[in-house]
Amino acid sequence: MSGLLLALRRAGFLLVSLFIASVLVFLTCAVLPGDPARVALGVEATEEAVAALRRDLGVDRSLVAQYADWVGGLPRGDFGRSYVTQVDIGEQIADRLGVTLSLVLGGMVVALLIAVPFGVLAAVRHRDASGTALTVGSQLGLAVPSFWAGILLAYVFAVRLRWLPASGYTNLADGAVEWVRHLLLPWLALGLVQGAVLMRYVRSAVLDVLREDFMRTARAVGRTKTGALWRHGVRNAAIPVVTVLGVQLSTLLVGAIIIESVFTLPGIGTMLLQGVANRDLLLVQGTIMVLVGFVLALNWLVEVLYTVLDPRLRAAT
Repeated sequence: MSGLLLALRRAGFLLVSLFIASVLVFLTCAVLPGDPARVALGVEATEEAVAALRRDLGVDRSLVAQYADWVGGLPRGDFGRSYVTQVDIGEQIADRLGVTLSLVLGGMVVALLIAVPFGVLAAVRHRDASGTALTVGSQLGLAVPSFWAGILLAYVFAVRLRWLPASGYTNLADGAVEWVRHLLLPWLALGLVQGAVLMRYVRSAVLDVLREDFMRTARAVGRTKTGALWRHGVRNAAIPVVTVLGVQLSTLLVGAIIIESVFTLPGIGTMLLQGVANRDLLLVQGTIMVLVGFVLALNWLVEVLYTVLDPRLRAAT
């Protein structure tokens, strides 16, 4: 029951954080220069036409009224209508969010497939040449921007070898094979770089566990280093890794915005950049709120996972 109460209490903190974030996002977009009605109609529009459109868009009301109307629709998925295209923003976000989440989750799977086995191996063999080589390799990966990795991968596997497409997107419903082919290079571009970052944390966490007294006791009763680590050390090593994993997912979300531009993917990041270019502030406002909500929800999930991995944290709270 204490674990449930702790999760509910942190859910309350999440709601408060979302409210504060909504206020900050709204005020940030509200103070940006530019009149949405003037942008939509053009510089040659008459003042009467601009005033009429401002009334239709609702931007002639007070900031408090505009915020109340906007935030009241968020729980229903109502983000309003685009100033430029007059298309429902919630529908646009829903259409594109699946692309971005597929990109982020696929990139994280690639990062984990790299970080966990190679990080554990680098820790277990930290005194050997192979462990040193893995550590040096992860250091080199830290210096590679994800967009540069994407451009390099596209040049090698799409332009030179012609194995995979360099751009575009296919829905999963239209064919799983083509869906994977179009997302494989973006997954690798995100996952290789983030895997190098996460690998160092996995190595550090495993090294700390290997030096604990309970690991020496397990070795003394006859267990191998790998067996003792698997049976007694994985949970303890997972706690700091989960902390970093939550941050890495947020980083992947930011990196996905750039990768979507590199590979021309119709995700939420591409929509955000188009909204900025078109001065569609309501679209930008709703998109940023979705991204912020995603990050805050990840942080809440990581805090809940703490208590699952380590019951002592429940007792402490």
